[in-house]
Amino acid sequence: MTAADAIILAGGRASRMGGVDKPAIVIGGRSMLDAAVAAVAGCVRTVVVGPHRPELDAEIRQVREVPPGSGPVAAVDAGLRALTAAASPLVVVLAADMPFLTDAVVVELIRHANESGADAVFAADESGRPQYLTGVWRRSALAAAIAKLDSPVNQPMKALVPTDTVTVAMPGIADVDTDEHVQRAQTAARMAEGGAGSPAPTSAVAAPGRDRPALTLDEARNTLRAHLSPLTVYRADLRSVRGAALAAPLSAMGPLPRFDVSAMDGYAVAGDGPWRLRRDIGFAGGQRPVGLLTGEAVRIATGAHVPDGTTHVVRDEFARVEADKTLYRLPDTPLRDDIRRSGEDRTRGDLIAPEGTLVNATLISAAASVETTEALVRGPVRARIVMTGDEIRSRGPLHAGQTRDSIGPVLPDMLSWYGIHTIARVHLRDTPNGFDEVLTAASDCDVLVIVGATGGGAADQLRSALTRANARILVPRLRLRPGGSTVVAELRTGTAVLGLPGNPFAAVATLMALAPALVNGRTGSLPPRALIGPLRNASEIAGPVPRIVPARITENGGWHGDAHIRTTHLGGLIDRDGLVIVPAEATDGDRVEFLPLQT
Repeated sequence: MTAADAIILAGGRASRMGGVDKPAIVIGGRSMLDAAVAAVAGCVRTVVVGPHRPELDAEIRQVREVPPGSGPVAAVDAGLRALTAAASPLVVVLAADMPFLTDAVVVELIRHANESGADAVFAADESGRPQYLTGVWRRSALAAAIAKLDSPVNQPMKALVPTDTVTVAMPGIADVDTDEHVQRAQTAARMAEGGAGSPAPTSAVAAPGRDRPALTLDEARNTLRAHLSPLTVYRADLRSVRGAALAAPLSAMGPLPRFDVSAMDGYAVAGDGPWRLRRDIGFAGGQRPVGLLTGEAVRIATGAHVPDGTTHVVRDEFARVEADKTLYRLPDTPLRDDIRRSGEDRTRGDLIAPEGTLVNATLISAAASVETTEALVRGPVRARIVMTGDEIRSRGPLHAGQTRDSIGPVLPDMLSWYGIHTIARVHLRDTPNGFDEVLTAASDCDVLVIVGATGGGAADQLRSALTRANARILVPRLRLRPGGSTVVAELRTGTAVLGLPGNPFAAVATLMALAPALVNGRTGSLPPRALIGPLRNASEIAGPVPRIVPARITENGGWHGDAHIRTTHLGGLIDRDGLVIVPAEATDGDRVEFLPLQT
């Protein structure tokens, strides 16, 4: 049988199901993505296109369509590009939305492809309708169909269907598009396992973290950097992904300068002087002057391409031009080349930045100067902010028992300090199952930033919801004051959950302390260098537990921290330069970490 590779599309959100991560829905004891992966187990190579799935085997390549969410054709294109080395002649294309798909379906489709010689073979459902996301393609035909499109973005699969196709009726290919479909499929799975009354399979429950010891800040940061699932690698225009991190070293695509250019305003000359000055002039970005003969000179501007035959540039301040257009070098002036030679700063292939470098204005500029505009990246991290509590109100008049949401409106700005892009900010009331819905619908973001409900009170439901979601608890609590109730977890979809205390100062302080490490873990970015200096009044602040307090920079270097703070508002940050992390039992002059406030 002809060898085949496989592309599994697992990136779409189910708009008719409230935006849940459809491939992760469990039916009959396995997710629909697991069903698709099992069905192509006999293929040579498998690529899954969509958000990163930490539960997948390391041998499965994971990529993402660009831009994310741009449709099935863009996803197929991304998957095909990932199957470059030793490619098989056939490609299986499947959507991860068929709970009862088996390897027998794939084997039968491949058999028909071999026997028919058609460009594509598609499975047909019970109604006889071809399913274009359950098929086997000849690689050459699939690549040619994509190449004919102006762009693969937001194109329907029908745009790829070739003339030479075969349709085969196959069982077990019913897809799931609605909540009703899910319920029917789960009922069918239970009946198949032993009767309508049989319970659906359940998986092990993750430890909620309440009884696990609190981590120090350093332990928490190291855990996030080492154990958060990295985002999917994809190629992108650097200008569109500020806050992302390079997923591979970035190299120069061309030399810098591209050609020999004048380093100064002056005259390009050939040979020793004096020189006969020509009438033409070389401007930066203009037409290159024709080549110089020995004894000739031409007026030239900084950055202009020097003409062939140029031996050096004479600066304006070192030159004198006589009435007869003869150019002389002034006596006793230094002999300088004043030409920037092609490749003297960078040659093609030189390293611009190592893997893990954050994409910022400096990197974008440095890369553009050597004709490098695209790169393999992870991120930027996308956040959904969830403000919790019946007592919180963002707008409108306050009612009895309510308080103003004073940090929700500014959290997007604070997240942007660390390259995190906020895609939405919502308010969640105190209900028993509200968090279940929030966690289920979290597949459109890389981190859920949840403010409040992290403690153990009657209204604090986050930890229980994380348990029900089978989340992996990374940071159960922090040994830090304020911020002790902080929890960090990872959902089965790979989305991180950053649960912050409800008090405004505690939430902001913990965010500033942990956000860089969270970004490091998700994007693979290099950890930032810590700002360390002496805390002049440490003995006034330190206690038996590490503290994080506002501070200002002192005139003689180092910091002066606030011994007393109010956590219910951010007023204590006014006229402060940042926060300091004060170790337990610190003494005056001890060196501590400083977290700067940005404006």
